[in-house]
Amino acid sequence: MLKVNLLVASLDPTPLMSRSTFGRLVQGYLVFGNAYAEVRRTVLGGALRIGHSIARYTRPGIKPGQFWWVPGNVDATEFAADSVTAIMRPDVNQELYGVPEYLSALQSALLNEAATLFRRRYYLNGSHAGYILYATGDIDADDVEKLKEALKASKGSGNFRNLLVHAPIGEGWQYQDPADRGGERHGRVPGIKSATAADVMAAHRVPPQLLGIVPAQGSVFGSPTDATAMFRQLEIEPIQATFLEINDQVGTEVVRFPPRETAPAFNA
Repeated sequence: MLKVNLLVASLDPTPLMSRSTFGRLVQGYLVFGNAYAEVRRTVLGGALRIGHSIARYTRPGIKPGQFWWVPGNVDATEFAADSVTAIMRPDVNQELYGVPEYLSALQSALLNEAATLFRRRYYLNGSHAGYILYATGDIDADDVEKLKEALKASKGSGNFRNLLVHAPIGEGWQYQDPADRGGERHGRVPGIKSATAADVMAAHRVPPQLLGIVPAQGSVFGSPTDATAMFRQLEIEPIQATFLEINDQVGTEVVRFPPRETAPAFNA
């Protein structure tokens, strides 16, 4: 979303391209690796305005310049010939659809989600239980049943369960908490969250100070101004150049960006 916001803010609107349409095109390009701009033409064939076709439901046809609208719940509808301009991130395996650049970090994002859900369910469990109660010795059977019912009643709405093991031959009681063996209490969840967040940021190549992330104790991210300038030059401007391809395909100026202002040199 940071890239979308910066790209939309950098757009110089033209009579053919509005900021809202460009924002939708950029979002589809970054999420799906594809952006489809539909050229709405006048009766005489001139470009009237540029519309946006949702990348999720737009499919190229077998003929050059042919595209279809395939929402899934109704029959496919063919666009007018040569009315759709496709911008995509190239893939090494095929040339029909683009591939988003964040796929390499998708497993890290899913692991981050799993760690968040684990922690949330842990606290929603109510009793924060999830242990093994090992009972040995001569214990009255009625007491064992009452203890079982008490353990069942302590279970909250999460997915944690408590287990009672009764071994008559033995002595005393033992309480075993799986969390003590490297789970929630030993901080594995925060470690997973930190490592996977770093993977996701590396895949999107966004400086952490631009995302409002607080640096770890004893560390400094650096100047946000310098990071913003670097981010614009290395990430935003290449995407701008990609969308200028719409101008080449339509044959007129549709997308326009003002020249970037060069930051003044730093004097020590």
